[in-house]
Amino acid sequence: MTTQSAFKRIGLFIRKDDPVMENAVEQVNEFLATRDLTVVCNEPLSFLPSLDVISIKEFKTHCDLTIAIGGDGTLLSASRALAGTNMPVVGINVGRLGFLADVTLTNLSHQLDAILCGHYRNDSRFLLNASITGGTKPPSIAMNDVVIHSYQNLHMIEFETHINGRFLNSQRADGIVVSTPTGSTAYAMSAGGPILDVDLDVVVLASVCPHTLSNRPLVVSANNVIEITLSENNITTAMVTCDGRPGLVLQPGETVRIEKHESRIRLLHLEDHDHYSILRAKLEWGRKLTC
Repeated sequence: MTTQSAFKRIGLFIRKDDPVMENAVEQVNEFLATRDLTVVCNEPLSFLPSLDVISIKEFKTHCDLTIAIGGDGTLLSASRALAGTNMPVVGINVGRLGFLADVTLTNLSHQLDAILCGHYRNDSRFLLNASITGGTKPPSIAMNDVVIHSYQNLHMIEFETHINGRFLNSQRADGIVVSTPTGSTAYAMSAGGPILDVDLDVVVLASVCPHTLSNRPLVVSANNVIEITLSENNITTAMVTCDGRPGLVLQPGETVRIEKHESRIRLLHLEDHDHYSILRAKLEWGRKLTC
């Protein structure tokens, strides 16, 4: 006998430009159909024309669980769109092992059934807001990182960093990454930053190819307000990129303000979820060394 589901209305989130989703979405939809649940999707699907389609912005009133199908990038997109709704999100990983999306198609029926029946671990992650001081555009949201880098060329940029209004430093570099613990295994790690425990309430500032050899990553409280000003000496503009998606153009003399978002994202994991196990697998820490 099937145990009653803890969730009744499911929203499937996929990225429209992902061509490998058809088989995965069909598997998930077939499984959910056996549970007598209401299912909607954020995109129209030619292979599932009977599936109701609504914008993810409407998920908060029509759904009580979002399932992001694809990988970490898809889950990040869903999380940004759902910021402020407190809607739980489950990631189904299609392809390589993900840090965030840990339900697999191979074990879909067992793993997703456990979560639907209420056997899961809550994982709360904070987000970042990035906005141009005095600008008219709304803030951009990041779950992984905010990156300031040269726009449309390979020039280094010159910028100053202030934390809570206090001057930190002035530097020339290819850019700077301001990362949450969630994003510490992404671009920030490539820039030489530390891997942060996901439960820490901190952010890391890691410069990308800094011109000064003494420059080192800095970890500060996530409750700080970080302001990065593009020097007027720059001959080019910069781009403020959130989670790898271009957003705000930063002109010489302008300041980007980065601070913690007022809401958090609620991820659901399997009860035996082990972040360190994922780190070992993803970063190949457990490989046996050979002479």
